[in-house]
Amino acid sequence: MKSVEIPGPLGRRRGPGLKLGVKRLLWPLGRLLADLLPRLFDLTLALFVLLILSPLLVIRVLSSLAQARRVLDGDGRIGRLRCPFRRLRFAGRGPLRGLAVWLNVLRGDMAVVGPRPLTAAEAAAVPVPDQVRFAVRPGLVSPFGLRSRVGIAHVQESALDREFVYGQSMKGDLGLAARSVVSGVLGGSGGANRPAPAVLNFCAVPIVNTTMAEAVDWVVARADPALAGHGAPAQMAFVNPDCLNIAWRHDDYRHVLQRADRVLPDGIGIHIGCRMRGEMLRENVNGTDMFPLLCEAAARAGRSLYLLGARPGIAAAAAQTMQGRFPDLVVAGTRDGYFDAADEPGVIDAINASGADILLVAFGAPRQDLWVASNRERLTVRVAFGVGGLFDFYSGRIPRAPVWMRELGLEWAFRLLQEPGRMWRRYVIGNPLFLFRVWRQMLAPERFALPAAGRDIHHGEST
Repeated sequence: MKSVEIPGPLGRRRGPGLKLGVKRLLWPLGRLLADLLPRLFDLTLALFVLLILSPLLVIRVLSSLAQARRVLDGDGRIGRLRCPFRRLRFAGRGPLRGLAVWLNVLRGDMAVVGPRPLTAAEAAAVPVPDQVRFAVRPGLVSPFGLRSRVGIAHVQESALDREFVYGQSMKGDLGLAARSVVSGVLGGSGGANRPAPAVLNFCAVPIVNTTMAEAVDWVVARADPALAGHGAPAQMAFVNPDCLNIAWRHDDYRHVLQRADRVLPDGIGIHIGCRMRGEMLRENVNGTDMFPLLCEAAARAGRSLYLLGARPGIAAAAAQTMQGRFPDLVVAGTRDGYFDAADEPGVIDAINASGADILLVAFGAPRQDLWVASNRERLTVRVAFGVGGLFDFYSGRIPRAPVWMRELGLEWAFRLLQEPGRMWRRYVIGNPLFLFRVWRQMLAPERFALPAAGRDIHHGEST
């Protein structure tokens, strides 16, 4: 009887080829190596560190025995698969107590790179979608800890841990460890021991020392439509070292910043300036990182935005990008920044007619802040602030620095490489000049006293 061939893939099935068979045989070995290599790296590095530092460890052990009659203390933490362990430290007082944590790495409680080890209470509060963080060992170096060091840990820690676990690789772990070493050298240590004043004073400009979450909450609260008709809109401003250099010599701009309802710190330069003065910057609250967080919060709270500035089509493209990410976001209108004085009344009328609650102005500093200040009485929005080149990033016209450069505080270097002809003066001359002026202010602080209104600003409200 003649065989009948079934059409399609069912009639053409073949036995597994040699290539597929080899893959099936090697897959378990590959998985085993993928699990063993990180552990081998942790063991090797822990043994190397303990061996190199053994003379110091001997001294530390003797000091602990002399002070506390025991070698080790520890704090309870939750580890891989939610197994509890004690994060070790040497007993007693003095330096090098933290070196004992390498014993945790040696015995497998912790890894060199991983999520931060949590207390039992912190572990119980981790959201269900982020429980995958417990599939790996906690680390000496964590993505959240690295970003916190430079003030850009704006994403919820457990969400960042989830992202780390799903994307973990040996290459990624080595990169994170290397960035942590470089960041530690550049950023110094002991930040948690420095005071964090509510208001920072740079060049006689009062800057609110706040977090990104608090800043977003403040904007959304001040943009409440129920406040319509209760006076002029609140003015907010972001300042980086370049802005403060301008404010140093531009009296009108400095006075606008002094009278603004809220001025926020933007840039690694202010972080370094705070370290020079022995102060702690709580977070780098820059407009570029704030924009998506504000859009998300505005969509949730029912606040609407108006985007004004940049080249034709750029604001509209940025609005489209954000509405794609947050479908409930209401963008009441957009307008490019290419208009002259004769068109200004019409632009303001269009903003007011849109019914927007929040106005973002992208004219560049100091023009954007001067424009908002001069038109506050004519605007019906509830909050207005300048955002510099933000629309360019979110429209896709200009790429932003990769995350690893931002984690090192080198976003300015990326911008310099992008546009050296326009940016060299701002960064190559401007950044050192700003730090020199911080030093001058430290020598004669009485010359840079804040105005009374600026001294009264607090985290929640302003006068």
